[in-house]
Amino acid sequence: MSGFLGRYEHQLDEKGRVSLPSAFRKEADGAAFVLLQWERPYLTLFPAEVWAKVQEELLKFRRSKRSAWNHVREILSNATEAMPDKQGRILVPAALKDAAGLDGQVILNGNIDRIEIWSPERWESDVATASSEELEDFGHRIFG
Repeated sequence: MSGFLGRYEHQLDEKGRVSLPSAFRKEADGAAFVLLQWERPYLTLFPAEVWAKVQEELLKFRRSKRSAWNHVREILSNATEAMPDKQGRILVPAALKDAAGLDGQVILNGNIDRIEIWSPERWESDVATASSEELEDFGHRIFG
């Protein structure tokens, strides 16, 4: 089975590092990641191969209209490479920690081709409170 699946709670250490769950490390197979905040309030960790596709889309968008340049600049200004160390930890830079409100416990959520990093409070307010009616409708559309 492939893809990033599941939700895990891990501790962000005093240096801003967080361990990737072993299932995520196995799926990534030692590859580098790109970490950024393209949508608030969480961070997204893209494996290199997925990031390459995103980067192609950013180039298309930037080339398509002059006004897109600043949008692409803004997105990329907070992007950083994240290579797991020998213990499977990645460094979350201070600016990104602040932007996502990360401190102490964090949620690492697998989202098929990427990993999301959430503060537990924001996860609770944004995801856990999603409309059960919408979720039920979505479930029926996907699972039959």
